[in-house]
Amino acid sequence: MADLPSIAGDVSALTQPQRDLLALASSLGREKFAGRAARWDREASFPFDNYADLRQAGLLGICVPKAHGGMGADFATYVMVAAELGRHCGSTALSFNMHVCSTLWAGAIADALDMTAAQRADHERIRGLHFARIVGEGRIYSQPFSEGGAAAAGKAPWGTRAIKVPGGYRVVGKKIFASLSGAADYYGVLCTLEREDGEAGTLRDSLYLAVPAKAAGVAVSGDWDPLGMRGTVSRTLTFDDVQVGDDARLMPEGLYFQAASRYPHMFATLSPTYFGIAQAAYDFCVAYLRGEVPGTPPVKRRMYTTKQIAVAQMRVMLEQTRALFLQTAREARVDPDKDARLRLYAAHYTIMENANEICQLAVRTCGGQSMLKSLPLERLYRDSRCGSLMLPWTAELCIDRLGRECLYESGERDEVIEP
Repeated sequence: MADLPSIAGDVSALTQPQRDLLALASSLGREKFAGRAARWDREASFPFDNYADLRQAGLLGICVPKAHGGMGADFATYVMVAAELGRHCGSTALSFNMHVCSTLWAGAIADALDMTAAQRADHERIRGLHFARIVGEGRIYSQPFSEGGAAAAGKAPWGTRAIKVPGGYRVVGKKIFASLSGAADYYGVLCTLEREDGEAGTLRDSLYLAVPAKAAGVAVSGDWDPLGMRGTVSRTLTFDDVQVGDDARLMPEGLYFQAASRYPHMFATLSPTYFGIAQAAYDFCVAYLRGEVPGTPPVKRRMYTTKQIAVAQMRVMLEQTRALFLQTAREARVDPDKDARLRLYAAHYTIMENANEICQLAVRTCGGQSMLKSLPLERLYRDSRCGSLMLPWTAELCIDRLGRECLYESGERDEVIEP
C-alpha cells in the first residue's frame, strides 16, 4: 500500500474499487499528465492528449452508472480521484470536473431526487442516450456555468433562455469562462425555460440541456490568456437560436432547481482540484529541500530550522484541509442537515484559500528557484490563486452563506423596529 496516493488519507479505510481508481489516477498523473502540464500552461492550449488517456482508461465514464456501462463511482470516490488528478495537472482536473458533473448530476444525484414515475422513466431513457455517447463513443461533455451576472451564484434566473418548440427547444444566450469551449462535443447548458403564461421565468424554471458543439448557432469567441488554469481554455460561448431536441434534457424540466436546493455538495466538486494542487506544492517543497527534484542539483536544504518550521506549517495546514475535504466528501447526500451544510461551506472555503496559502509558503521556502518556469511551483501558485474566484461558490460567497446560516434558521427574519 506504500505506493497508493496519500491524497486519500488512511488508505485502509478505502474500498478496493476506490484504491484501484486512485492508483489509476496516480499512474496517469505521474507518468503522463505531470510531464505535459507545462506545455498546456505555456500555450494556454487544451490538454487533448490527457483526454485521450482518460478516454482509454475509461475515466470519462467514472460517474456513469454501471447499468449504463460506466464505473459507477459515488461522490466521495470521484472527488478523491479528482484531487489526485489535480495533483499532477490542475487544468486537466478542473476541466475534467466539468465533464464528470454532467454525468454525476444526471446520474447519482438525479436518482436521489423526487420524480414522478413518468419523469423517471423518461429520464432513464434520455440519459441512456447521453451515457452511451460518453461510454461507447468517448464523447466529452462540458458544463458552461457563468454568465457575468448573479445567476451562477444562484441569486437570479439564468440569462440564457430555452424556448419550447415542437419536438425540443430553442436556446438563446451566452456563457463566459466556459471551460472546454472548442474542445467538448456537447455543452451542458443551464438556462431558464420560458413560461407559457408569459410571466418572467424564475429559478424554478431552470433547465439543463446538452447542446451539440457542432449545432448551427453555437459559436466560440474571445481570447484566453489568464493568470492560471490556462489549459482549461475557458472562452466565451454564444447560442444564437440553437435548436435541440427533447432528448437534449440532462435532467427533467424543473429538476435542476430541486437538485440545487437539496444536494449542495453538487456545487463543491471544483475544490478537489485545488486540494490536489496544495498536495503537489507540499510534495515539491519536501523533494526540493531534500535535494531530490529531477533536473536540479542534489543540494540538501533540509537542515535549516527555518525550512523545517515552514514545512511543518505546510503539513499542519494540509492535514487540516484534508480532514475537512474527506469528511464532507463522505457526507454528500440529498437533504444534509444544517451542520453538514455549514461544514461544506467551511470545507470549500478552506480548500480554496489554503491551497494558495500552502503554495505561497512553498514559494517563499524554496526561494529563487521557485520563480523558474522550468519547475512546477510557480504554475501551482498561479493555478491555486484562481480557486477562490470560482463560481458558484467563491470564497466571498462561502463566507457570506456561512455567516448568515450560522445565525439564522430557515425562514427567520429580523423584526423591524419602528422609530
